[in-house]
Parts: sequence; structure tokens; C-alpha cells
Amino acid sequence: MHGLDERGLRYLATAVSCGSVRAAADKLNINASAVSRQLAQMEAALATPLIERHRRGVRATDAGTLLLDYYRRQTSDREDTLAKLSELKDLRRGHIDVVLGEGFIGDLMSGVLQGFWSRHPAVTMTLDLAATNDVVRRVIEDEAHVGLVYNPPPEPRLRTHLALAHPIRVVVRPDHPFARLSTPLSLHDLAAARLGMMHPAYGIRQIIAGAERAEGVRLGAALITSSISVLKQFVIAANGVTLLPAFCAASEIAAGTLCAVPLADPALNAVEAQIVTRLGRQLPDAAARFLQHLARAMAQELPNRRRDAPVRGMDRPSGTDRPAGTDRPAGRDRPSGRGPAGAVRAEARGRPAIA
Repeated sequence: MHGLDERGLRYLATAVSCGSVRAAADKLNINASAVSRQLAQMEAALATPLIERHRRGVRATDAGTLLLDYYRRQTSDREDTLAKLSELKDLRRGHIDVVLGEGFIGDLMSGVLQGFWSRHPAVTMTLDLAATNDVVRRVIEDEAHVGLVYNPPPEPRLRTHLALAHPIRVVVRPDHPFARLSTPLSLHDLAAARLGMMHPAYGIRQIIAGAERAEGVRLGAALITSSISVLKQFVIAANGVTLLPAFCAASEIAAGTLCAVPLADPALNAVEAQIVTRLGRQLPDAAARFLQHLARAMAQELPNRRRDAPVRGMDRPSGTDRPAGTDRPAGRDRPSGRGPAGAVRAEARGRPAIA
């Protein structure tokens, strides 16, 4: 097909990513006229517009978006093929890009990564923190091999390799009146509380907003932030109240600095932490081995839970006897247990599987 040369596709992807032709030229270290000329040649060859200009820059047309999807797949497949060729040469090196929510970082750094690097010391890794929507976007656009995400929206381009139930809790200091209650709280009970909340781009806040609509209550926030650490300090220093899955405050709860109070809302008790990849992507060997190690480590951490928290669907460790990416699409509601497509689910109570 005419007009699909790699340079033109690279210029198109850079222009759309940067938001303008001039910014793309600066990033590519060439003249803006060269970028404009290449894009115009592609549009002429394909007889269709690829970008549309607006006051703040450029964005892809439907045809441009189609070409960008093709270019990302082509680039990803080339990188994966080159990585596999290197592995065939027995270099045993590789790089893994992981994107995750902030709440996952504690236990990931304290145990899971050390275990992986003890077996594969030459493998390097990039860990990027992001909001839920950005985790999903970066995984489906192949900017990251693996994502760790809390309460992802339904997305047919994602695969879930492991899903762990992590209910949202009311997190307070032990001397707060909520900590002395013997029954679960409702959202109405929190209406007058001094609340700290995550930014709406984060999965935690999105599921709370849905529960607010269902219960007909609107929670006001004294503090809105994109940082879980800031929320925990708000509770500790200002005797505030926040809503988080308990694994996000595992070390503080274990130390007695904070406590987690159950909520009565069923929707807030049904949310999950998930390991995801892009549907159909064949991961490089290093990323596939990390995915396998991560799923196994998260599942095997569950003996630290209370004895009344069963592990469901654990007859086969995720990723060990089927190719990476053969689990179900992410974000679909299914009861705990192994679904028909093989995703492993477990209920994590008490000590979290991973933070």
C-alpha cells in the first residue's frame, strides 16, 4: 500500500503525541517544514486527511488513528522479535516496562522484585506510577508490557492475568470515633466527615463516585490529591478520613498508626486489583517471565491472610502452562474463581497480597 513508509508513520505518531508539528520537529531534531511535507505526501498518497488542525495544535483523524494503531503494532512486533532474537543468542538480557498505581509499590519493592532479580539479575526495569485511566491507556498502546491497576474500566483490549478482591475501606486513626464502631459504615455516615479523596482520574475515586450515585449521597472533600501518601499523612496529621483499599496502608495498619473500617456498600466491597496486559500481545521473554513471577508471587502471598479468606481458582498458577495473554478481557464482572478463559481470582483479606 502506498504511503506507509516507516519515516512518515513515525512523523505522524510524533506529531499527534506532541500535539503539534513544531513540537514534533523539535523532538525529532528536524525542520518543521520537513514534518509538514512528509505528512502532506502521505495524505496525498492515501487520498485522505490524517491530521486535523485546531487552535491548540493537531489531532489524528479517524484514518490517522487507524495508521497510528498499525504503527504501534508494527513497532511493538519489531521490538518483540528483536528481543526474542537476542534471547536466542543466549544474551539473557532484557528490559521490562511496568506501569502501576501508587498503592502497589510497597510490597512490589519489598519482595517481588528482589525475588525476580535474584533469578534474572541482568534484566532491567522501568516502573512508572500512573492513574487508572493512564495505566490502561499505556498498556493498550504498548507503552508498557505489564500493568498493575485497581478497578479498571471495562476494556476489551486488555487481558487480566490475576484479579484479587481488595475492598475499599474507611481509613482513620485508631483514636477516631469511626474506629470504635462495631458495624460497617455507610456513605451517609461519611457525609459530615473531613474527607481526603483521590483525584477523579483514579480508579479508587471512580468506584466511590459510582457508589455515591447509587446511594444518593454526595461526599465533599477537604483535600483532593493524586497521592496516596498525601492522603495517609492527611489522616495521621490532621485526623482526617479517607477511603482506600487496606493494602494501600498495610504498613501503617500493621504498625497501629492507622486502621481500616469496613463499608456496607456492596459495590465498594467488590472491587479488584488486577495484573493486565494488552490483548493479543506476545510479550518478550523477560516481560513474560516477570508476568509469570508477579502473578505467582501475588497469589502465594495469600497464606498471610486470615484463615477465613479462601484462595479460589488456584489449581494452576497463572501464566505457567498457557501463553502470556490467554486470560479474559479486563474489567468484566465475574464471580471470584477461575472464569472460563482462565483468569485467576482470589479474595485477599487481612495482610494484602501486594501493595
